[in-house]
Amino acid sequence: MSRSAPRPRRTYGGAPLSTAPPPRIRLFGRLAAAAAALALPVAGLVALAGPAQAAGSATATYTKVSDWGSGFEGKWTVKNTGTTALTAWTVEWDFPAGTRVTSAWDATVTASGNHWTGRNVGWNGSLAPGASVTFGFNGTGPGAPAGCTVNGGSCDGGPSQPGDTPPSAPGTPAAGPVTETSVGLSWAAATDDKGVKDYDVYRGPAKIATVTGTSYADTGLAKGTTYTYSVTARDTAGQTGPSSGTLTVTTPGGTVPPDPGDKVTLGYFTNWGVYGRNYHVKNLVTSGTAAKITHINYAFGNVQGGKCTIGDAYADYDKAYTADQSVDGKADTWDQPLRGNFNQLRKLKAQYPHLKVLWSFGGWTWSGGFGQAAANPAAFAQSCHDLVEDPRWADVFDGIDLDWEYPNACGLSCDTSGAAAFTNMMQAMKAKFGPNNLVTAAITADASDGGKIDKADYAGAARYADFYNVMTYDFFGAWAAQGPTAPHSPLTSYAGIPQAGFNSADAIAKLKAKGVPGSKLNLGIGFYGRGWTGVTQAAPGGTATGPAQGTYEQGIEDYKVLKNSCPATGTIAGTAYAACGSNWWSYDTPATIAGKTAWAKQQGLRGAFYWEFSGDTANGELAAAVHAGLR
Repeated sequence: MSRSAPRPRRTYGGAPLSTAPPPRIRLFGRLAAAAAALALPVAGLVALAGPAQAAGSATATYTKVSDWGSGFEGKWTVKNTGTTALTAWTVEWDFPAGTRVTSAWDATVTASGNHWTGRNVGWNGSLAPGASVTFGFNGTGPGAPAGCTVNGGSCDGGPSQPGDTPPSAPGTPAAGPVTETSVGLSWAAATDDKGVKDYDVYRGPAKIATVTGTSYADTGLAKGTTYTYSVTARDTAGQTGPSSGTLTVTTPGGTVPPDPGDKVTLGYFTNWGVYGRNYHVKNLVTSGTAAKITHINYAFGNVQGGKCTIGDAYADYDKAYTADQSVDGKADTWDQPLRGNFNQLRKLKAQYPHLKVLWSFGGWTWSGGFGQAAANPAAFAQSCHDLVEDPRWADVFDGIDLDWEYPNACGLSCDTSGAAAFTNMMQAMKAKFGPNNLVTAAITADASDGGKIDKADYAGAARYADFYNVMTYDFFGAWAAQGPTAPHSPLTSYAGIPQAGFNSADAIAKLKAKGVPGSKLNLGIGFYGRGWTGVTQAAPGGTATGPAQGTYEQGIEDYKVLKNSCPATGTIAGTAYAACGSNWWSYDTPATIAGKTAWAKQQGLRGAFYWEFSGDTANGELAAAVHAGLR
């Protein structure tokens, strides 16, 4: 495998967002609030409050009411703490870059850069001593208010005291141990300028506990059931900060149905992900992804000396897992015969018996050995069978996947084994592994004239393959450092595409034309983006100065990072792109995945696959989109 709905946007320019009358019944939450704001006449958006009164006679407290991932609802409570009536009030605060108000009610809210101001409307400016009033807003972004003032003084009661900001979001909860009827939760502590008092624990929308520590055990649960958890912190002044990320956990036991229908939904699990990425087999459970896939490709085994060999012995079968890290909540022991990812996959299959796991060999870095292996395909197949069917882990795997990049063509290195080599290898593999095991392959999507699809007999090899994973991504990227910028995974061609034949539709059409049935083809989706920097043009086709900075390597970044750091600003050819500052990224979103999977079904494809699990969010939103799109 080659390497490791756009949001509506508005510019406010300091204009008031809303002066809606007080909503009496919030039946529809943030949607009703947004609809009420949008329904106002334009003239109603410019009403201003009277002048603010002297500082020190009021407090303002912020609460994050709810968070739905792509946005949140916030609320300010203003209280008259003085001995005389207030006739007006003004609350000011700063949001970090990337966090903004999109609509508001019960106040006139304006912005100057990242500085926000909320003023009373005509009917709610008067406050008797001890009285309080609230105003709310919808917003986007992860940040919390800072530098709060009310009527010119600090929000906690006067200019002689520093402002009391709400606590930060706690860390996203981690699960462990997980049993059929309980889930253990733990999270990183929130921070606050005055100190954190306690934490509210939520299961879905319901608060189930308030605790002073950073852990909680939720008991009395149903087996084989999926639950979602989040946590908020409260400071010593009673202010509640933003919600943590969400954790999705499925308790073991019960019956977990496989994906409906006969569509393949496959994801790659990388053995190196257990290191810096800290992504483990258990994450497939806590994200809810394990119940939404049919197959896992475990990547990678190596190809050396004409044989299949171990890729990373420590990660594969030696790494010891503690109880909280383990799929079933049971720790590994020093003397057990199998540990590591293989043992965790065994435990996963026990909980999700519909899952098929294949061991994938090769990949971009380790494809150089296929040329030698293809010289004696029978011996190569025997070596692979001996390794996959090793008695220590034979029950873990349901077959083999071959990721040769690329037969009779150039990838990281060039191969000259001939057009028939790939077919001969696949034939030998199927003969050795037999009808009860799967034999699959990841193949090129280069549909250009004389390109990689033309270099090997993919139609002949398809007779021996259960299915192909067509790598319909990485068409374009910052290896072309000066651009032009282009989406790395276009579904179709478009005007100005840098290379003809470099898109999913052309690749699938060419493979079908050569005789590969659609029922043996899976569409590839990347759970990551590719990007450039030094870009001045928001639309595709701009020039650049080099690759954008990524977490693990230049020019590439996980979706879970990009969705917040550089939200999509447009779509082209069935995929999304994002311009933020001088950086330009392209990646798939749940909305574009819905379009791609709909297209895959219309084309009669076997299903879809993705590279790779760890690029997804903690609650598996991209995997869920693939699952939903193929139903």
